[in-house]
Amino acid sequence: MDPTRRHVKSPLRVGASAWGSLLDTGGSRTRLVVVVSAIFLVMSLASPGRFLSEQNLASMGFQFPELGIFALAVMLSLITGGIDLSVISIANLAGILAALVLTGGTPGHPVASPPSVLVAVALAAALGTGIVCGMVNGWLIARWGITPILATLGTMQLYSGLCLVITKGPAIYGYPEAFLVIGNGTIGPAPVPLLVFLAVALATGVLLNRTELGVAFSLVGTNETAARFSGIHVQRVIFKTYVLTGVLAAIAGTVMIARANSAKADYGSSYLLQAVLVAILGGVDPKGGFGTVTGIGVAVLGLQFLSSGFNMLRLSNFTKEFAWGALLLLVMVTNSLCHRIAAKLKSGHSLT
Repeated sequence: MDPTRRHVKSPLRVGASAWGSLLDTGGSRTRLVVVVSAIFLVMSLASPGRFLSEQNLASMGFQFPELGIFALAVMLSLITGGIDLSVISIANLAGILAALVLTGGTPGHPVASPPSVLVAVALAAALGTGIVCGMVNGWLIARWGITPILATLGTMQLYSGLCLVITKGPAIYGYPEAFLVIGNGTIGPAPVPLLVFLAVALATGVLLNRTELGVAFSLVGTNETAARFSGIHVQRVIFKTYVLTGVLAAIAGTVMIARANSAKADYGSSYLLQAVLVAILGGVDPKGGFGTVTGIGVAVLGLQFLSSGFNMLRLSNFTKEFAWGALLLLVMVTNSLCHRIAAKLKSGHSLT
């Protein structure tokens, strides 16, 4: 055999490798678009007069942004190979402290101060809470080496307990109109919560794709040992990850209490499963190393279409939770199968 031809691949093998690369890198996006399009089509046909109405579309613009921000927070933690289960508890704690600033501890009676100053102090209190809670998570995981799922499970209970201690159960309600604009206002035809989500998504996208820290997130999630030998301070990167997830959770909590005009210890309890579902459906690798803001945006729209359609069909909350869990398992199994097939195609092995 001519030695110059030993490493020339056959057209069939090259074609299989190309299909494998497409299936692995581009297939998740294609599957996501197909799933979301199918959900939209089914719900539109099931209730066309209500689902496609201007009122329902506007309502969805107010509802999904907070879930989208939670999903972005979960995505950041997953990219670095961890997970943050405390995002909902952080959001509630941040919202409660902001509500205390707005009401002076007396529900239903906004503090008599200049609205702009009051709102600014409340927002600072919420963001400060998110930073501190994120620092605690990052310290436990990066400094003490506690497994992220266990560390954030513990802090989830801790922050929830603090919420109950502060509120003693009842909701804190009654905020100034200037604050309620964050959750219920519009700028032109666009809902303010939607604009907040777009701003947060844009900032997260720039962070992941245009900064050294974003690259470090992916490298740490892909191979922590290799990242360490390449000069990345792994502990510092992980610490910053959970500080950022805390900030995003605080932003979501602010939008949440502004939309509901109240803050309580157990708000958004179903958001955790949904946020994980959105992240996985959006193409985030649960093993770490990869995730895109675009995928999160499309996935959260799909879940909102599903939720709105279920409400219009008058299906129970139990049915919705069953559907979300089933969809999460289906997506994970499908992605796993596609990755295996792609790996075999790219290596040229038989699929049997």
